[in-house]
Parts: sequence; C-alpha cells; structure tokens
Amino acid sequence: MTDQDLAATSADAFARLAIELHDAPGVEETVDAVVQFALQALNCTYAGVALYSRGSQAEIAAVTDPVVRDVYDLQLSTQNGPLVTALRNRSTVLIRDTTADDRWPEWAAKVAALGVRSVLDVPLATGDATRSTVGVLGLYSPFPDAFTEDDEAIAHILARHASVALASARHEESMSQAVDARKLVGQAMGILMERFDVDGDRAFAILKRYSQDTNTKLRDVAQQLIDTRKLPR
Repeated sequence: MTDQDLAATSADAFARLAIELHDAPGVEETVDAVVQFALQALNCTYAGVALYSRGSQAEIAAVTDPVVRDVYDLQLSTQNGPLVTALRNRSTVLIRDTTADDRWPEWAAKVAALGVRSVLDVPLATGDATRSTVGVLGLYSPFPDAFTEDDEAIAHILARHASVALASARHEESMSQAVDARKLVGQAMGILMERFDVDGDRAFAILKRYSQDTNTKLRDVAQQLIDTRKLPR
C-alpha cells in the first residue's frame, strides 16, 4: 500500500469515527467509541480514557481491559504517574519501556509486572483559549517501543476528535439535566400550590428555603417531594 493509499484509508477511517462520535447518545458511549477505535487504528493492545469530573478529580471513564483499570488506579490513588502528568501539564507522555523508564520507578515496576511495557498518554483538551484539559487517552502495549511516530500522530488526531465529541456530549447532557431539573421543580411547585393553596412564587420560595436549610440541591428537594409527597426534614 502506498503512502497515498494509506492516507486515504486513514482519512476514511476518521470520517467514519467522526460520524460515530457525533451519533453517540452520551459521554459513556462516546468514550467507548474512542477506545474501540484506538484498538483498530493504533499499535496498542489496551486503551482507556480518564476524564475530569465536576469535582476536578480524574475518574476512569472507559477501559478495554481490566489491566488498564489497574494501571489507572495505581496513579489516581497516589496522584503520581504519566497519566497525572498528562492531565496536569496538558502534555503527551511516551514511555518506550516501563522496565527502563526512571521517571516514575515505583509505578513503572508495578505496571511492568502487569505485562505493560509501552505507554502513550495523550491529553484530551478543549479548543478554546484556556486549553483546559478534560481527560487523557491512554494507549498500552505488552511490547517495548510499540509506538511509532505515526502512532503518535494518529493518537493526536484521535484525541482532537474525541475532545470535540466529549465537549458536545457533555453539553448535551448538561442541557438535558437542566430541562429535567426544571420539570421536577415545576411538578414539586404544583404539589405545594395545590396542598397549601399558595401561588407559584411562594411555592418556589418554599423549595428554595428547604434546599438551603438542608444543603440539598433544589432538584433533589423537588424529587423527594414528588416521590414521598413530603418535604425533607
């Protein structure tokens, strides 16, 4: 296959991926599509994605094998390792051989014992001015020097596609949650208006007060009222 044919094949593959990511119904389905594509397009045996949660803590979002979860857990528990570095510095980290790399010796020894020799962590970052990191795509192989320059280039293209898709999926989920919250609050207000013969403003004020007094999200107060027909104590 010529370089031109290879380029055409890669472009076609990424075009299909873009469609698949666009059609993914949520964040979970999006990251699953990303790691499965990584297995097909890159010289890796395992892949995973870790994402920042709303609490600014990295969480495991998708893995293709339990060994990836072990690799992630070893880092997230100690906040030390290439994944953490890629998240914090928004930089790609390549480990050609875990038995020879001395940047994270304790972690590398444990990962090597799991059978992982090559590691490539690529940050997933939004394209805005702040370049905020939303997560990391991790690629793993049981062979040393598994990742070539072409693999790195393809991984970066995949990361860009994934970043855009994840930002879109999270936005859609946030919008959906906001709509659901408004519906819940509206139903709860209706219950209060009927039971206590108050207007909408007063019903909302009651919900808001209980939310503040109990340090509970407004939508959760509304949900409890709908489920139990009682306000939280």
